[in-house]
Amino acid sequence: MSSQQIKDLSPQQAYDLLQADSRALLIDVRSTMEYLFVGHPVGAVHIPWIDAPGWKANPDFITDVRKLSLGANEKQTDGCPPIVLICRSGQRSQEAGEALLAAGLNNISHIAEGFEGTLDEQHQRSTLNGWRFRGLPWEQC
Repeated sequence: MSSQQIKDLSPQQAYDLLQADSRALLIDVRSTMEYLFVGHPVGAVHIPWIDAPGWKANPDFITDVRKLSLGANEKQTDGCPPIVLICRSGQRSQEAGEALLAAGLNNISHIAEGFEGTLDEQHQRSTLNGWRFRGLPWEQC
């Protein structure tokens, strides 16, 4: 296993990184339904970690991320571009990041608050934290 660590970023830190580094990739690892109907950060590339109908790990996830990172890195030779992962609340992005590290990729971060954030006392999201709560650019299909 890699000695690298996944970096925890706040939504604002992730947004700032994406603005500052044109090679940086924002990958939304949520299900297709979440990506389309709940909304997603503007510019995010959708590569689900777990998806319907079987709700099993996507067997092509690592390959798809590698392909995407090669495209972002074609003019550079200094390793993997920054990869920022986002899910609903930070759990799946953490798991996906660990898989990427184990596969030999590096420079992996995840948005610890996720897109919708943690549950509040009424079991609702987007009221305490998360990309959408922080007012960062997002869109919905």
